[in-house]
Amino acid sequence: MSAASPAEILATHTPALFAAAVKRAAALLRDGEVVALPTETVYGLAANALNPAAVAKIYQLKGRPAHNPIIVHVDGLDMARECVRAWPPGADRLAGAFWPGPLTLVLPRSPKIPELVTAGGDTVGVRWPQHPFMRAVIRECGFPLAAPSANLSNQLSPTNADHVFKQLGNQLRLIVDGGQANVGIESTVVDLTVSPPAVLRPGMIHAESLAAVLGTAECETRNTEAAQVLRSPGQLPKHYSPQARLLVLSWREEADLLPPARRAPAVVPGENSV
Repeated sequence: MSAASPAEILATHTPALFAAAVKRAAALLRDGEVVALPTETVYGLAANALNPAAVAKIYQLKGRPAHNPIIVHVDGLDMARECVRAWPPGADRLAGAFWPGPLTLVLPRSPKIPELVTAGGDTVGVRWPQHPFMRAVIRECGFPLAAPSANLSNQLSPTNADHVFKQLGNQLRLIVDGGQANVGIESTVVDLTVSPPAVLRPGMIHAESLAAVLGTAECETRNTEAAQVLRSPGQLPKHYSPQARLLVLSWREEADLLPPARRAPAVVPGENSV
């Protein structure tokens, strides 16, 4: 699938431009199109989460495996509850502490959410984003948005509109430029259908913070790669694939002690860092 011409890029840095971009994005989404929108985590490829044909376009554009589920983005608790069959007390506690924000809750899927969104699974990841533009578009549309990161599958997630254009600019109708993403990594994903709750994808909100809010001893980190049905994105063996040489360091190691020729442009804490 390809657009007839390079994507239209709309700015949002004034109230008038913001409002015009909201109207344009919502109109395309109502028509079943896929558009690139800013969020506080990374830029997302958004489509009507209730429209299977629109969601299918996301998979096609990204080259995304059909067994990799997509997170549903909402604006408010009422819309979130409509996407799920059950809303446990833990969901209220986490939503009260971290929503709107970079946290996705995995809960039993409502029948109104197409199976294509959840890759055939009986759970769905739901997030209330903090970014004002994403929230405004969802309100304007009146329906939730399925929105994975706006990049080709297995590539790094985009944190600005230029990143999106370089990968998908010739395949999209619209890219909304909301500036640089504040967080820069995808949301933390926590599964509330298991006990104790499990972190399926790490992010800015740490397992210790989740456990403190839930009043549990811990939130275990669990990878469901071997499961027959994935409950969350970020569970495949290959996810982030930077086209650069990386050095993996414990946070206690001082990157500035390395000779300048060996310094990496980014430092990522290892799994066992404390």
